[in-house]
Amino acid sequence: MEENKDLEVQEVLENEGEVTLENTNIKIADDVIAVIAGSAASEVPGVASMAGGFAGGISEVFSGKKNLAKGIKVEAGEKETRIDVNIIVEYGVRIPDVAFEIQNRVKKAVEGMTGLKVVEVNVHIQGVNTELDVEKSEKTENKE
Repeated sequence: MEENKDLEVQEVLENEGEVTLENTNIKIADDVIAVIAGSAASEVPGVASMAGGFAGGISEVFSGKKNLAKGIKVEAGEKETRIDVNIIVEYGVRIPDVAFEIQNRVKKAVEGMTGLKVVEVNVHIQGVNTELDVEKSEKTENKE
């Protein structure tokens, strides 16, 4: 009977957005996985910023802290996880190269830190940051 109770507790915890690893009673919340993935993705050259919703941007303004989980969606199971990354790229970068690097870094970071198998890292390009080019062109116009 005790074995059944343990299984029920694990199922309830998984339904609340937490992951139980191999009956070790280690629980990793989806938000933790999102922070790991967001941190890894934001370090990739060519990523201007993470693309999150309106609520995520407002919470950053009021808290004063950078939300590392912004733009990340995690679907975690007991032993594996799927991750969606939403980004804005810098103008002029080769988008397939940036996306491939994000997939590699996110997979390596999440698997290394959590022990979960990452089965998918889907990269969604939500926009292109052209602000730097606008500033450069304004400076060259002013010099002329």
